[in-house]
Amino acid sequence: MRHVVTRLLVMAALFGVAFLCHAEGVLFKVPTREGITTTLFWEAAPDAKATVFLFPGGGGGFGKFEDGKATGGNFLVRSAPYFVANGFNVAIFGRPNDMDELGWTERTEPKHMTDVSKVLEFVKQKSGLPVWIVGTSRGTVSATAMAINVHDPAIAGLVLTSSVVRFATPGAVPRQDLKAITLPVLVYHHAKDACKHCQASEARYIIKGLSNAPVKKLMVVDGGANPTGDECAGQHWHGFIGMEREAINQIADWIKKPIN
Repeated sequence: MRHVVTRLLVMAALFGVAFLCHAEGVLFKVPTREGITTTLFWEAAPDAKATVFLFPGGGGGFGKFEDGKATGGNFLVRSAPYFVANGFNVAIFGRPNDMDELGWTERTEPKHMTDVSKVLEFVKQKSGLPVWIVGTSRGTVSATAMAINVHDPAIAGLVLTSSVVRFATPGAVPRQDLKAITLPVLVYHHAKDACKHCQASEARYIIKGLSNAPVKKLMVVDGGANPTGDECAGQHWHGFIGMEREAINQIADWIKKPIN
């Protein structure tokens, strides 16, 4: 009997692995302004609880779309399967076809908010579940601007990871109108983040500015391994290298039950 149970457990585990391996996303080009389309990566989760609307860092985008996967090395892009495993649909905001990259200033401009709003409308057609905005690094500029400027009842909350907190940086989160945000907010940061725009010691200024957020939590974490390359890139502490699953699990747990 024990051997039968063991065999069933092994088969179940293999089935789960196979499911994860064969799960595929879809690439969409969403009309967002006259003559302009914006790319969107979408992957639905079985029995989803909510949708995460992800803003990668850097110049934006999610890398090439190959075999149903977004291939970019950004923290949120490469961690998308962990969101799906936690029961979240994944929507990754890409780039409009009139921009080679999303710079610092572009991420707070009206035309960017128009693109974001149109993509959100499209996402809502794919799923009527609550939407959580999640940004990382330069993507936190977009995520914060969306939380401030896009007023949609589908938006349930905001998660900022590796936030741009250096006040001199255009679009920095503490420079934006944080008091206008009336959503639950998680600020998630690596203690060893060495990016000059994203020092962990300055993340508290985001919490200070969120005077009207009903729930606000600063979570400074440690862990991971083998950081390499640019200190502001995804393969360093800035990108939670070596602890992606742990980071997403912690973020997912908080989304499911937001607490101060």
